[in-house]
Amino acid sequence: MRVVVQRSKAANVTIAGEQVGAIDKGLVLLVGITHEDSEHELKWVADKLSGLRIFEDESGKMNLDITEAGGSILSVSQFTLYGDCRKGRRPSFMKAARPEHAEPMYHIFNDLLRNKGIHVETGQFGAEMDVSLVNDGPITIIIDTEEK
Repeated sequence: MRVVVQRSKAANVTIAGEQVGAIDKGLVLLVGITHEDSEHELKWVADKLSGLRIFEDESGKMNLDITEAGGSILSVSQFTLYGDCRKGRRPSFMKAARPEHAEPMYHIFNDLLRNKGIHVETGQFGAEMDVSLVNDGPITIIIDTEEK
């Protein structure tokens, strides 16, 4: 599992011009799932994200997690995170999970975050989406279960 985490001041996702998800302060997650991922990886990443101290406290130090900061999550499925560009000019997506595996895993992952008391908005799995955000900091972090 690979997740690009971006701290944001505001973000939204639209499909065909219609807004389907939006948050104010929080995290935008671009979520990639590989065919080898199980609920173990989903739980590990959800635990890591919920405790990630990347929001500033009253002293200006990154010392607060998303719940302490009163933030929300905008989670967007992104199979292209597993694009392999090492050979040729067209990325290979062989490591990305097939939709029949990835979609239920994506929904389980979002539910794990919700079960931690975090408000989670989403895009639509498999849809052509436009994602807008105001990157705060900018703070961008990559969480990859292959590197844990």
